[in-house]
Amino acid sequence: MDYKSSLIQDGNPMENLEKQLICPICLEMFTKPVVILPCQHNLCRKCANDIFQAANPYWTSRGSSVSMSGGRFRCPTCRHEVIMDRHGVYGLQRNLLVENIIDIYKQECSSRPLQKGSHPMCKEHEDEKINIYCLTCEVPTCSMCKVFGIHKACEVAPLQSVFQGQKTELNNCISMLVAGNDRVQTIITQLEDSCRVTKENSHQVKEELSQKFDTLYAILDEKKSELLQRITQEQEEKLSFIEALIQQYQEQLDKSTKLMETAIQSLDEPGGATFLLTAKQLIKSIVEASKGCQLGKTEQGFENMDCFTLDLEYIADALRAIDFGTDEEEEEFIEEEDQEEEDSTEGKEEGHQ
Repeated sequence: MDYKSSLIQDGNPMENLEKQLICPICLEMFTKPVVILPCQHNLCRKCANDIFQAANPYWTSRGSSVSMSGGRFRCPTCRHEVIMDRHGVYGLQRNLLVENIIDIYKQECSSRPLQKGSHPMCKEHEDEKINIYCLTCEVPTCSMCKVFGIHKACEVAPLQSVFQGQKTELNNCISMLVAGNDRVQTIITQLEDSCRVTKENSHQVKEELSQKFDTLYAILDEKKSELLQRITQEQEEKLSFIEALIQQYQEQLDKSTKLMETAIQSLDEPGGATFLLTAKQLIKSIVEASKGCQLGKTEQGFENMDCFTLDLEYIADALRAIDFGTDEEEEEFIEEEDQEEEDSTEGKEEGHQ
């Protein structure tokens, strides 16, 4: 604590010093021993033990035969989490400086005369101090109010007894708030862990889903390449056959053209003897060429490639039906597909019979 700066800011150093020596739990001056937390805030050890026990209800108290690892609680001033070892609050370091300051302050206060304004005074009787508590009206008052004033018929009690009772009740409420805050913080931590695990699990299933779809893409690409190769092979075989026929017919055409030109030249021959020497052999060659024209032909629908058509509608339906499901649903789907294949096979066999 920065006592020097706090004292300079106030015109009454002793009053301001007293504020600096107030425990945030019991709201009174620190009771020795005073412990200092890792965050540099101070608590009465008893108050520190109260909030520690509230935050760790199953922690074994000091002196028990059962040993536990320790616990944790939050500083009531700054909410810093304080982690204890097996000694609990007894493992915290005492703040001897604060304890010495408290002793000096008490000595100074005891040597100074009591000021009139240092104790609350009754509003009805300005010269009377408030020294009793009206239980009926639940307000502090003075003795004159009880004897002659508005609280004459009320039930009263000593101020100190009521003060201790309400202070204890307030301490219990503070302990409840501290314990409640710790429980809420625990729930927040659990929810944050749940959020983190949800993100990790989502990332994992996304990766698995992407890998499965990548596998499907690879299978489709491989099958596509295979089927395209088969179409290309069939195309090449048919084109090769047709080109061979074209070559044969071209050769036949060339041969017939030469025979025709020779025959025309023979017809132009003026001499009968010369014509007759070549006419018979020429006629024989033309007849044989005519007989040889019966070359191979393509069958009707030879160029048709309908055998390579695919009906992928059922596969498209299956792809559209892809969805998240349990393993049992996947097994039922596989069994249904196997049964359909068996029924189809039996139907084909019966058709052949």
